[in-house]
Amino acid sequence: MNFLFAWRYFKAKKSTNAINVISWISIVAIVVGTTSLILVLSVFNGFEGLVKSLYSSFYPDLKVIPETGKQIVLTEAQLQKLRSIKGVKDISLVVEERALLQFRVPPVREGEDTIETQSVVYIKGVDDNYSNVTGIAKGVVYGRYNVGDVEDPRVLLGYGIGSSLNIQNSTDDRLLIYLPRKGDIDVSNPIQSLSTGTAYSSGMFAIQQDFDNKYAITNLSFLKQMLGMEQDAYGGAEIALQPDTDLENIQQQMQGLLGKGYVVQTRYEQNMSLYSVMQIEKWFIYGILSLILVVAAFNMIGALTMLVLEKKQDISVLHALGADRSFIQRIFLTEGLLLALIGGGTGMLLAFIIGWLQTEFHLIPLEGNSFLIDYFPVKMIFTDFLLVAATVLVIAFIAAWFPSRKAAKQQFILRSE
Repeated sequence: MNFLFAWRYFKAKKSTNAINVISWISIVAIVVGTTSLILVLSVFNGFEGLVKSLYSSFYPDLKVIPETGKQIVLTEAQLQKLRSIKGVKDISLVVEERALLQFRVPPVREGEDTIETQSVVYIKGVDDNYSNVTGIAKGVVYGRYNVGDVEDPRVLLGYGIGSSLNIQNSTDDRLLIYLPRKGDIDVSNPIQSLSTGTAYSSGMFAIQQDFDNKYAITNLSFLKQMLGMEQDAYGGAEIALQPDTDLENIQQQMQGLLGKGYVVQTRYEQNMSLYSVMQIEKWFIYGILSLILVVAAFNMIGALTMLVLEKKQDISVLHALGADRSFIQRIFLTEGLLLALIGGGTGMLLAFIIGWLQTEFHLIPLEGNSFLIDYFPVKMIFTDFLLVAATVLVIAFIAAWFPSRKAAKQQFILRSE
């Protein structure tokens, strides 16, 4: 019954035209706020999915690392137990260390001097299974994925590293690798504290700028030899799982098998800071854009307050017919929620149409050429629609509460008269 009264008040022509104007302004503000919220959240979802897909090309499903220090011991018996866990697809053993790469750029013309370029990188030694665990082989843009062996080591460079070394998209370039020796560093002669090796480039990969400017991939045995590591000592183990497996269950099984001294991390835990920052940014923008809805709420308060004053006589009649105080209040609460439903529903529909058009036709481009895609990615999630709908209704309810209370008190005054 209260909805019928609210709908009639909304459609009926008011004696004061300003009430209609303010009501429609509040509806338009809700439409704009709702559309903006859903579209911005959807764009964040799109970028989040893009970043996760890029990082999943480098980071494995699970990774075993030492609880302290840089090395863990993994015997063949332990590795066999890990491989026997249901859902494990493949395991790759890795070692990672900071290194200095040096490249001598050949002269372009006869008589020119040879130029030496250097770059500090994270060099990662990987075994033959590494291409099955990560998608880095798919990111090779020049040359081919090849890390060689201990006798003929090869280095796959990140594109940013190759550019800083002035390697012109070529392969078989001779690189000098400097690594810290095992043991204490001689401060008086730091050069003697470095282990030196030679390897040849096999190509370049381009996945994401953080990786392209940081990592070089080489052979595991070669790197362990340079670092003087024991046979069963590794920097970690990277693990790929079968699709649709219980990630947490496998993580717990591995942690139970390995025991103390080992940490088994999921992809989220390997990049916890990144994912946390992305979520914080998303909720921060959500809070900022919710202010548009707050502005709409002020317009709604004004419109409903003026409507209460105009319907003073109607309130008196309703009271005479037996309407109590709560019924009068529900009428104007429903009026406020009706404005929110019209504005919020229209905004959601508009956001869905714009999001679908952007997904299908890429109408809004990304400026610049430093992105993997040239348009704003959009990923619409049903929970975002529910969140925005709840936000609109809560703000509308709070905004309508004050005028409805005034209407109820006005009814009480008429009764006392």
